[in-house]
Amino acid sequence: MGFVARVLLSGVAIGVATLLLPGLEIVGAAGVAARVGVVLLVALVFGLVNAVVKPVVALLSLPLYVLTLGLFHLVVNALMLLLTARLTELTSWGLRVDGFGSAFVGALIVSVVSWLLSALLSDERHRARRT
Repeated sequence: MGFVARVLLSGVAIGVATLLLPGLEIVGAAGVAARVGVVLLVALVFGLVNAVVKPVVALLSLPLYVLTLGLFHLVVNALMLLLTARLTELTSWGLRVDGFGSAFVGALIVSVVSWLLSALLSDERHRARRT
């Protein structure tokens, strides 16, 4: 899956997370079209953070991944969401997170929604190839 497709999936997942979780909020959007644009910009920042910072953090925290049998991955995802919020706080638009607890639950929602959408889209591509 390409970077643009992953950004779009992340945008949908972040949008769902902001609707479900009161601790996550998209700011700087007056209407529906503006909100979609801001969510896509936040997803782009989130994608860049995951592409650049997350591999370094994952490598440095490898012992914790092993020690917790991979559950530390949830903490790293929450930290990436917090970093995305911090980076977009520098602007008048972006993602606002109320704390680590909200970031943790939000990262869990984003991960599950992204996984479901990826599975659905992958299944659709396989069906399209068969016909």
